[in-house]
Amino acid sequence: MPELEEPTKHIPPTILARARELRRQMTPAEQKLWQQLRGRQFYQLKFRRQHPLARFILDFYCHQHQLVIEVDGDSHADPAQKAYDAARTEWLEQRGLRVIRFSNYDIETNMDGVLTIIAQHCGIEIG
Repeated sequence: MPELEEPTKHIPPTILARARELRRQMTPAEQKLWQQLRGRQFYQLKFRRQHPLARFILDFYCHQHQLVIEVDGDSHADPAQKAYDAARTEWLEQRGLRVIRFSNYDIETNMDGVLTIIAQHCGIEIG
């Protein structure tokens, strides 16, 4: 599998600045999920939030499992946004990443289910 980590100096400064801004302005759903994933408290896995990769900023990323987690708000229902998301997912998958998406509603109403799906994508059996 190709190495996906890109040195920070190769990330455009505008992308780095935007990632830092997004870390400070996480949505309530992102904050709620981050509370579950941060500090290796979720099965000792390291997740990064608002992680820049090339021209994109990934909501959450686990390098160990090449897993991208995207949290989608209402704007992702827009047809143009759906097309953009699909193209972005395809680009990421072509580079060996796996992408899973959750809606804000999923996170707000079914955190246990969200965490179960994340664990399954990381090869962790629950129960």
